[in-house]
Amino acid sequence: ILQKEKVCYFLKKLLIFDGNSIINRAYYGIRLLSNSKGDYTNGIYGFLNIFLKFFHEEKPDFVAVAFDLKDKTFRHKMYEGYKAQRKGMPEELASQMQPLKDVLDAMNVMRLEKSGFEADDIIGTVSKQCDDENIKCVIVTGDKDDLQLASENTTIKLVVTRMGNTETTDFDAKAVEEKYGVTPREFIAIKALMGDSSDNIPGVAGIGEKTAMALIEKYRSLDNLYENLADLKGATLKKITEGRDMAYLSYQLSEINREVPLDESIEDMSVKEPEKEKLFDILNHLELKSIISKLGIEASESSKAVYEIVNIASPAEINAEEEFNYILDKDQYEIKRLSFEKNGKVYVKDFLNPLDFMSYIPVFKEVFENEKIKKLSHDIKSDIVFLKRTYDIDYKGHIFDTKIAAYLLDPSRSDYILSDLVAGFCNIGECNNYAGALTSLREALLKHIEENEQNELLFDIELPLVKVLASMENEGFKVDKNSLNEFSKMLSAKMSVLEKMIYDLAGEEFNINSPKQLGEILFEKLGLPAEKKTKRGYSTNAEVLEKLSYKYDIAGLIIEYRTYAKLNSTYAEGLQTTVNPSDGKIHSSFNQTVTATGRISSTEPNLQNIPVRLELGREIRKMFIASGDNILTDADYSQIELRVLAHVSGDETMINAFKNEQDIHTITASQVFKVPVEEVTSVMRTRAKAVNFGIVYGIGEFSLAKDIKVSVKEAKNYIESYFETYPKIKEYLDETIAFAKETGFVKTLANRRRYIPEIKSSNYNLRSFGERVAMNAPIQGYAADIIKIAMVKVFERLEKENLKSKLILQVHDELIIDTVPEEKDMVAKILKEEMENAVSLSVPLKADMKCGKSWFETK
Repeated sequence: ILQKEKVCYFLKKLLIFDGNSIINRAYYGIRLLSNSKGDYTNGIYGFLNIFLKFFHEEKPDFVAVAFDLKDKTFRHKMYEGYKAQRKGMPEELASQMQPLKDVLDAMNVMRLEKSGFEADDIIGTVSKQCDDENIKCVIVTGDKDDLQLASENTTIKLVVTRMGNTETTDFDAKAVEEKYGVTPREFIAIKALMGDSSDNIPGVAGIGEKTAMALIEKYRSLDNLYENLADLKGATLKKITEGRDMAYLSYQLSEINREVPLDESIEDMSVKEPEKEKLFDILNHLELKSIISKLGIEASESSKAVYEIVNIASPAEINAEEEFNYILDKDQYEIKRLSFEKNGKVYVKDFLNPLDFMSYIPVFKEVFENEKIKKLSHDIKSDIVFLKRTYDIDYKGHIFDTKIAAYLLDPSRSDYILSDLVAGFCNIGECNNYAGALTSLREALLKHIEENEQNELLFDIELPLVKVLASMENEGFKVDKNSLNEFSKMLSAKMSVLEKMIYDLAGEEFNINSPKQLGEILFEKLGLPAEKKTKRGYSTNAEVLEKLSYKYDIAGLIIEYRTYAKLNSTYAEGLQTTVNPSDGKIHSSFNQTVTATGRISSTEPNLQNIPVRLELGREIRKMFIASGDNILTDADYSQIELRVLAHVSGDETMINAFKNEQDIHTITASQVFKVPVEEVTSVMRTRAKAVNFGIVYGIGEFSLAKDIKVSVKEAKNYIESYFETYPKIKEYLDETIAFAKETGFVKTLANRRRYIPEIKSSNYNLRSFGERVAMNAPIQGYAADIIKIAMVKVFERLEKENLKSKLILQVHDELIIDTVPEEKDMVAKILKEEMENAVSLSVPLKADMKCGKSWFETK
């Protein structure tokens, strides 16, 4: 509100964005993202989040986004070298510019572009028009050059994006002067003197920021500075005098032109309603579902799922026949809703409470236990587990799971929410999680599955695996809780002893678990040599402490303390809270749709991450025991990834080594170090082993040198010798990278795909990461395929033979069966036969087997 002669004027507000600046900062501040089609989206995603944040905060009457055009501007005519050194926009960002503009057009946000001028000039012109029309102007940019536009009426929101987080500082004229000691207009003179390397503005040779700031703070303008040259002395006088022409040229280059002949008026920038259907389609294609949610838009009425809803009044109406397309909405303890599709109608029953569900249990049992009724749903494993645990219903007959199919098509997706998949694959914007959308979604997914030649992967591996994982979850792994508790007490006692020793060396008590306090003790009080200090304090990570431990006892004690603390909190104490009191077992969740590699993951708790490297950590496995009088039978694939590598590369040397049951690491050491096999030392074998497994993960000489503690040159020689020994492996890896660059993905022998948008990046580090993924994914992915095939075959054999022994755990290449003693030989036979014959390779698969009362004994 402006008070003028007792009359109140209510200012309207215009919000204008520097389009290129904001998307550029969003692109570099957020990790590279892409949709399932390989279109890059991180810049668009970041820009829209910033746009919506300020749009909602400022509530403007007018809004616009200004963009640069590719053609040269009036500044290039003034100075041929203007921005001459700048590299072109990376392709990953350039490809996002037009889609962003399409989004803004659908949002009915005015886009401002003018040939011969930059976005800054357009913004400056609009802000001047705002001054003339008494409209409040808010500029959102990441470019400090726009600070020259700050005034009482114009605020600059200076945006910085780091690691996905956006920080903003507001500048009006007063804030600029308080921060920098000069007025906004005087900023131009500073830049004229010091130049700007990013824009290739020359400035005055030899004058830096500090001198330029001091001169303009004193003389306030270029004209005044040059009128008072008599005040200057020595080198500064010489530089300023000789650089006069460049100073005034640089001033012209730096000053924002506020007289751009725009075709658009401020009125044209009025906030308008978006074209919601068009906007939904664009954002849905980009798979920016969080932006769709923030905008509160949805698909057109014509693209919504249309079906007749029939409310179920009694259990008799659930009369499934040959196929049962259903959705169960449930929480941890009860079913909230059943919906299923039949004859073009969707039948729905909402259960208000557990008692309301009781009369439906018999019909649920009849339907879900009938193998002849083929079932289609979304996330069937959770249904199998829930129905068994809660109502003792043995689920049978699943034929299709839309979540599993969607995972195979886009394994890097963060989640597989049904409504999102229906919107993305079917362009159906609303399905309310009813079963009516399942048929359309299945058809859409199957079309892509067939195009990718993934039918066998889906129907022969992944869908049969659903039942196996559900069974493992329900069976659980028996834990000796008393021993776990005693182990925790032992660790706590050791931690107490270490605490006292650390406090004695420190000379005081402090919080050892606080990096800040620990850093102050080590590097300030005790004066230990420190890494570079950051805003958060000194680094006290494992690498820093490891270096210090060779000279300073306190560092070694802290490492030991942290080891005990981690074992205690995560395992000794942490596992106790996950033991089911009714059966004394841990029932981990086995996740089939989490990893991009195809591996199964384990959560709540993660049983695939039980420590194996530290002797004390391995003690944890003693607490995992067989149930009752049973024993554990453990089978572990031997060097499966190297065997897969030998097969896919066709390298005869490696194939023959495996066929002849030779130790592959010794053979590699013999070839790499050029010594007879009998002369290979343990050190040579260890280094060869690191190279063997490192090659599978695309290791480079720097990482290998660090891993085996040799020079980079020596590590490079090892890798070169390795490829001389196994030349076809080098050919295979090169061909795989080339295939990935051409197609954007790699695939396993089972046609499991891994999309790698990073491999086409112009950024060296991202591209290198993509190449490493390309080398590794087909190997690790097919090893995952093999263990899954083996799991299904072992599970089916156990059922076929009517054995009471149960498969209870899978850890990467390892299977564990809780074995009835009298079935021990049969279980071992089944494991060996099914694991070693899961697939046919040019090298034999080998499974090592051991038995014991505890998991520790099997190792």
